Amino acid sequence: MNHCITLSLEKSNSIDLPMLDEVERLAELIKDKNLKEKVLSILKNPKISYSAPALTLEESPGGSYQHHSYRGGLMQHTISVTRLAITLCDLVEEVYKGNVDRDAVIASSLLHDIYKTYTYEKKKDGTYTSSSLGDRVDHLNLLVAELYKQGFSEDIIHIAAAHHGESSPIQPKTLEALIVSQADLCDAEFSRKTLRAAEYLLRQTGNNYPRITSSEEALKIIKIKQQEGWEGIKELNSRKE
Repeated sequence: MNHCITLSLEKSNSIDLPMLDEVERLAELIKDKNLKEKVLSILKNPKISYSAPALTLEESPGGSYQHHSYRGGLMQHTISVTRLAITLCDLVEEVYKGNVDRDAVIASSLLHDIYKTYTYEKKKDGTYTSSSLGDRVDHLNLLVAELYKQGFSEDIIHIAAAHHGESSPIQPKTLEALIVSQADLCDAEFSRKTLRAAEYLLRQTGNNYPRITSSEEALKIIKIKQQEGWEGIKELNSRKE
């Protein structure tokens, strides 16, 4: 059987320069010069006021399992959330006639998960788990503390504190906080559901411990099932074996 989609389940996700460029391009959309410089400074050097090991932004996953749980997942999630948030700004302004502080939305979207670099570490098998710091302090709390120390506005600190929506220490109480939390939820759920769907398909054909190393792989697996049925998935498993 000839696949119209080629897939190597052993190939790990890699980060290329265009993703780094895209993060900086999105930051350049911030009109307030001082805010832009502060955001870019953190993106280029996401240090905290506490001595702890960290992954690089390029390496860090977006999560250890739930979503974007692979190398570079954090950067991919950050780009997607920021783009989704900008689209929501467009809809709120054009359809609902709302007035949105786009600078606050873009800045907060780019920074909302930045300190996950400190809360995860890589295991020997290539997967990720919570770091020692991550077992004790959530990335959201690290972010709020650092934004406060660096003099960010109350509005942006609120967006940071509320970006987990109903699961946050405080629920979104501004339009900008609601936009960012919804963009974050949408992208995280998309990643989680595609990863779990791909794992399910592989397990159903005998792969008891499937490891998906990128959303690209997950989507290709789902597409193969859609186009070729279970035979296509079985062929993937036999090739992996």
